[in-house]
Amino acid sequence: MVEVLPIDEQTAQLSVRPAESISLIVETRDLVKRYGDFTAVDHLNFQLTEGEIFGLLGPNGAGKTTTILMLMGMTDPTEGAVKILGYDPARQPIEVKRRVGYLPERVALYDDLSARENLYYTADLNGLSYAESKRRGAWALERVGLDAVASKPVSQLSHGMRQRLGIADVLIKKPRLVILDEPTLGLDPEAVNQLLDLIRAMTEEEQLTVLLSSHQLQQVQRICSRVGIFVKGKLIAHGSISQLAERLAGGIRTLEVSAEPNGAELGELLRKIPGVVGVERDAEYWRVRATVDVRPAIARAVTDRGWSLFHLRQRDYGLEEIYLKYFQT
Repeated sequence: MVEVLPIDEQTAQLSVRPAESISLIVETRDLVKRYGDFTAVDHLNFQLTEGEIFGLLGPNGAGKTTTILMLMGMTDPTEGAVKILGYDPARQPIEVKRRVGYLPERVALYDDLSARENLYYTADLNGLSYAESKRRGAWALERVGLDAVASKPVSQLSHGMRQRLGIADVLIKKPRLVILDEPTLGLDPEAVNQLLDLIRAMTEEEQLTVLLSSHQLQQVQRICSRVGIFVKGKLIAHGSISQLAERLAGGIRTLEVSAEPNGAELGELLRKIPGVVGVERDAEYWRVRATVDVRPAIARAVTDRGWSLFHLRQRDYGLEEIYLKYFQT
């Protein structure tokens, strides 16, 4: 039986459930943070479910880090409510921190300690025994590919290695949610690829849920299952990239078609297909706008005429186009 506890008028709207059994990892309701007259986060509503990588995408100063601080219980909301694994970060910050791993924009490590010793220290802070610290430390270092430099002082590690050690530091307490704030900042392209591959792999293999805050569109598109576009403190759109593209297009699909013959006859044929609402010609393709997926009908119509179909592709928005269009609205 699910127990619902009356907390206050705001937080009572969010269900309070046994934290270890729920698949809803993050839930916010009209979350607001103000600093004087400035609103950093403006009525934020979103949910994060178990096993997904959610990309919080927006420019610097959009309110992403402030949101993370509220999720972690490091700053209190001005209004609204938030639950992390069923816990209220403002009232139960220790319970949240036990279950959430947080990698800030600038990784806090002790330069004079070795990579291994840094992990032991974190394990000790989380109440792990020395034997368990050794076991988990060795596992985490191997998991991020740093077992060969485990004895080196952190001061001798490259920036990319420090970021990976930060991931190991997050993993050592076996969190259910990992929050990463601009984890690839300052990394070279090869190190970025390695870190993104690591994030995706650990999500799948360790059954983690990841909230990734970034302003790097290509990186978010590469690994995130859902994206939230954050502008001036507001989450103006969220969903999968295909869902966001579909909303932008207003339910209209755009296709590119090329066949032989590729002249006016083809244009007339395309206009007669049910569901097609517009046909235009550019330098290379016929562009077909339709309310439904007409690709099978186009292929059938062309081949029934005995013509050769060279190109048939639905043109989808990329994340950069989606972001710019939402940002401009």
